Amino acid sequence: MPNEAYVQLLCPDCTKHWEESPNDLPASDENFDCPGCAATYRTSEFMRTERDLENLKRLQS
Repeated sequence: MPNEAYVQLLCPDCTKHWEESPNDLPASDENFDCPGCAATYRTSEFMRTERDLENLKRLQS
């Protein structure tokens, strides 16, 4: 059984912190809504670290 990868997200508005599978997220340059406060930003702006953003792009390609 393969391990599923997750990226860490952090909302710029409400500071909600959570993890998601890259397969469940839109591309890094598409809009995404925070499940906590409904703020809308590009998916890349929710990535907690640069490493999370790199992993998102790598795993979605």
